[in-house]
Amino acid sequence: MTTPSSLLGQPISRVDGPLKVTGRAKYAGEFNVPGLTYGHVLSSTIARGRIQKIDASAALALPGVLHVFTHENRPSTAWFDRNYKDEDAPAGSPFRPLDGADIVYSGQPIALVVAETFELARHAASLIRVEYKTKEHETDLAAQRHKAHSPAPGKGGYEPPPKPRGHPDKAFKSAPIQVDAEYSTPVEHHNPMETHASTVIHEDDGTLTIYDKIQGVQNSYDYVSRVFKLDKDQVRVRSPFVGGAFGSGLRPQYQLFLAVMAARELKRSVRVTLTRQQMFTFGHRPETRQHVALGAAPDGTLLSVIHEALSETSRFEDYCEVVVNWSGLLYQCENVRLDYKVAPLDQYTPIDMRAPGAVLGVYALECAMDELAYKAGVDPLELRFKNYAERDQNQDKPFSSKELKACYYQGAERFGWARRSAAPRSMREGKQLIGWGVATGIWEAMQQQAAAKAVLSIDGTLTVSSATADIGTGTYTVMTQIAAETLGLPLDAVTFKLGDSSLPKSPIEGGSWTVSSVGTAVKEVCEKVREQVFAFARKVHHSPLAKAELDEVTFSGGHIRLKSDPSRAVSLTEAMRHAGVLHVEEQAMGLPNPKQLQYTRAAHSAVFAEVKVDEDLGVVKVTRVVSAIAGGRVLNPKTARSQIIGGIVWGIGMALEEETLLDQKLGRFMNHDLAEYHVPVNADVHDIDVIFVDEEDTIVNPLGAKGLGEIGIVGVAAAIANAIFHATGKRVRELPITLDKLL
Repeated sequence: MTTPSSLLGQPISRVDGPLKVTGRAKYAGEFNVPGLTYGHVLSSTIARGRIQKIDASAALALPGVLHVFTHENRPSTAWFDRNYKDEDAPAGSPFRPLDGADIVYSGQPIALVVAETFELARHAASLIRVEYKTKEHETDLAAQRHKAHSPAPGKGGYEPPPKPRGHPDKAFKSAPIQVDAEYSTPVEHHNPMETHASTVIHEDDGTLTIYDKIQGVQNSYDYVSRVFKLDKDQVRVRSPFVGGAFGSGLRPQYQLFLAVMAARELKRSVRVTLTRQQMFTFGHRPETRQHVALGAAPDGTLLSVIHEALSETSRFEDYCEVVVNWSGLLYQCENVRLDYKVAPLDQYTPIDMRAPGAVLGVYALECAMDELAYKAGVDPLELRFKNYAERDQNQDKPFSSKELKACYYQGAERFGWARRSAAPRSMREGKQLIGWGVATGIWEAMQQQAAAKAVLSIDGTLTVSSATADIGTGTYTVMTQIAAETLGLPLDAVTFKLGDSSLPKSPIEGGSWTVSSVGTAVKEVCEKVREQVFAFARKVHHSPLAKAELDEVTFSGGHIRLKSDPSRAVSLTEAMRHAGVLHVEEQAMGLPNPKQLQYTRAAHSAVFAEVKVDEDLGVVKVTRVVSAIAGGRVLNPKTARSQIIGGIVWGIGMALEEETLLDQKLGRFMNHDLAEYHVPVNADVHDIDVIFVDEEDTIVNPLGAKGLGEIGIVGVAAAIANAIFHATGKRVRELPITLDKLL
């Protein structure tokens, strides 16, 4: 049995692990009921235009095909009155499937075939004949640069760049050392293992139980309730397990709407699962073009920072990310100008993807800092120490905590940075050029409002619940640890429930805020249970706790013990029996402390990468990565390390492989499958070392924990790009860095 007093901070294995490895964990597309029907989506083949004719007669003639929904026959819903906005929607008007004949992007859903089997539905969809009238489309970001605009502030959580400080342009022009370069990043797609699916179970009374691939069941719940104008008790959304999402599940995707529409119209249970190819028809990490200009003194001290970014959005929503702001707070500089614009394209709206904005903007900044280091003849790590920011100059606030210097020191020591030969192409093993690179990472440490419920039963078991999600990050496990430690119970006496819209309110799982937000609520609700049970324990006949105060006792091993004499104790079950109660139930709302607004709260990292580049062929291997993370209190080093490793592997893919390619003539993503959309495999991943730097933060939340889901990827691509330059002497500013760009 795990010692209760040591649960937090220990590498506890996932409590949901046995369910996953034995196949008992069920995902959205795996819940079966009698009479279940299957929907298959037909996607448009043009990027812009209008449907002239859609003929589904051949599909409907097949035995077992129940219905074909198109814009011509879809039922009217409240959604089409244009009043609905989901929790994570950017400014604009959300895309509505089957709204009309207009085509606004390639891959747009234009029909849903519902049949008795999945195979039949998919075959029937192939028989539908569609005639289009095409219009000229534009999917080239560079060609639309002249139409770019600044996004509206405050929309979709967007934080516009701060106003310029000092005289950045003047300071740059007069700077003795200058870096002036453009960096570009491509479209990327999330590609979680679990494709998006919705299983809608239609009950005889018309109520709906929905299993949805989503990062926040209450977002889907609100969405369905409002779109279909249903009473709150007519809908329940569940998502007990999510097979990866990385931001693709923050918003309800179109298969949910289609599945609910079909289930209500047919009065049958319906499942709609998107194909891997259709996973490329909604949302992606946006393409960017970034201009960075750094001016410095001869010793590398920054005199000017200018960072301008151009990104893409759809024509129907104004999607934006915080791309450039990091360049005004990561380093000390008195002259800074930051600008961010978006250009509308004939594509679906981009959506958040792991570390949205930061992974793009920090890449450009950190590569530019590396270029500056070489121009100034300063070690790239020393340059970062020289320009270290003790305060956030963007908002003129102190950091709640910042152990970035310790990340630099510990990471450099573990990596062996002191042995680095400074000159490019100066380190090799035979035909292998060796390069070492470094970059800084940063991500916000945020807390949202969240609620939790706790029920302590007379048998000594505790059930805690919140409507949050576990997208593979370890939420089940860490929340169980928090609850068990707070009430001094063994881990196996605690059950944490999530992924159910009927549970206490929780934000979507994203932004690395779940432990901070839901964890705080779990801690607070368990503390309320503590208080009540302690009050019972004081009243037990001849109680050794009769005159004790709450701060004079400790909860451990299912007992309340005097700190001064742990042998004097009352068990939780004894206290409840004496009080005549079978269970103690409490609810709590975790709220951010207003004091947080006085500080900038962030996790930081220092990423060191080693690459080996074949001198003749240009093939790059990332042979070592050391990432030192300052993420506050680490509640579970095992799940936390997994998060950082996952981010690093993704960073390797971002640097060397990941790119969704557009055929501009067709306006269509071409490599829309896992065969041609390249991601790192085992052979691409070598030594990865994660260091968690001790960091105490009493501001971010009562647990002192900062989120770790995003920080692991930030800075990785830059460190690898910088290592490639050190190895080869060739600076590639366009991701991914493929061998054709090196040869």
